[in-house]
Amino acid sequence: MKPQISVITIGVDDLEKSLRFYRDGLGLKTEGIMGQEFEYGAVVFIDLQNGLKLGLWPRKSLAHDTGLSVSPVSSTEFSLGHNVSSREDVDTVMAEADKAGAAIVKQAQDTFWGGYAGYFKDPDGHLWEIVWNPAWEEQT
Repeated sequence: MKPQISVITIGVDDLEKSLRFYRDGLGLKTEGIMGQEFEYGAVVFIDLQNGLKLGLWPRKSLAHDTGLSVSPVSSTEFSLGHNVSSREDVDTVMAEADKAGAAIVKQAQDTFWGGYAGYFKDPDGHLWEIVWNPAWEEQT
């Protein structure tokens, strides 16, 4: 398989609440909820970078589409990493997330490997790491 991910979809419990968090709270670009004319079709796509999108899809719709049961939320299944250009940028994004209603899991602090990072959970418990890595030359 050639690694070419174009959409990362996360299951959410309240699509409108998640839209407000990501669009209004974090300022991420999206056209809002689309596909509402379909029973299990309502979805939000958020533009990230280089054609990559973050999809917000109700857990019940994802379960219906896959044939799986809705399972309990676990914030330790994966994390989404957002790399920034400086320590100050980590603090800025963490403050934005806090103001938007995120649950701060770990305040930004020096890491054991020489970087600076903090963690927050979105309204559905998805874990985000905001990180500055001084060893990476090109960061967003």
